[in-house]
Amino acid sequence: MKFLDLTKVYVRSGGGGGGSISFRREKYIEYGGPDGGDGGKGGDVIAEAVEGLNTLIDFRYQQHFFAKSGQGGMGQQRTGKSGDDIILRVPVGTEILDEDEETVIADVTEVGQRVVLAQGGNGGWGNLHFKSATNQAPRRANPGQPGVERTLWLRLKLIADAGLLGLPNAGKSTFLAATSNARPKIADYPFTTLHPNLGVVGVDNAEFVMADIPGLIAGASEGKGIGDRFLGHVERCAVLLHLVDGSSDTVAEDYQTIITELEAYGGVLADKPRVTALNKIDALDDDERAEKKAELEAASGGPVMMMSGVSGEGLTEVLRAVRAEIQEDRLRIAKASEEPELWRP
Repeated sequence: MKFLDLTKVYVRSGGGGGGSISFRREKYIEYGGPDGGDGGKGGDVIAEAVEGLNTLIDFRYQQHFFAKSGQGGMGQQRTGKSGDDIILRVPVGTEILDEDEETVIADVTEVGQRVVLAQGGNGGWGNLHFKSATNQAPRRANPGQPGVERTLWLRLKLIADAGLLGLPNAGKSTFLAATSNARPKIADYPFTTLHPNLGVVGVDNAEFVMADIPGLIAGASEGKGIGDRFLGHVERCAVLLHLVDGSSDTVAEDYQTIITELEAYGGVLADKPRVTALNKIDALDDDERAEKKAELEAASGGPVMMMSGVSGEGLTEVLRAVRAEIQEDRLRIAKASEEPELWRP
């Protein structure tokens, strides 16, 4: 399944049915009077957050969503049938933007949350509504209200507890594969991940969701590369794990490149709690480890952890540091397994 996190859709609600002009004509009924019914209401276009989706790929193949219009009123005071609603099922964490791609209409962050994107038109009144003491036989009825037509953008921001940041080939995918069930592409040649990967990570009887965000490059906030497209996914994370490639000769510059892009992107990304880790230490000797750790600590102004996604060295300590930055209500605590009682006759 391909990952798609931004798509355009065209929606139109149903128009209301027109009112009816009708008169009661029966044998032996001398003054029948008006009996035209009202028109039915048009259908709404509704967005609903559902479980089991983490991409907007369904909207690549269908972009137009038109609700049904209401049925017109009929004689004998019969109201027309209302039009059926149409529901857009979106992943949790989807932002609904106006056509300008800036105005946020709604942000669905909970399963079952519903947002009306386009309201159906009301049905028109039949001539029965216009009967009065001075107008016993009105010959007028209202037409139904037209539907609403809109062009909208759907933007998915993955809801993860922790996000992985770093330059391409910093070892983010390897770290996620070593700590969770996720199986991102990993190879022994340089390349960058093309779409975010999610994995459930567990440590000390607690589980949280971690997102592997595609690597950033210098100038990503200005549109270079593909990393800036996915920075929105880390906006919802509680903590960021910043991995720096220990085999690089410029660890301080690599660290500063990512921080610069976070600050240039804006929002609260630069202010989020961060855990900095020097990765790939399995390729370094003791002197190189100490030298690069000191260099990175000077650049970051804080503590630096040491780890290796390949050998597993330091992984548990890094996960514990990440877990400490996540609020307890976001963690899923594993239930302690109770020993079954021995069966006795």
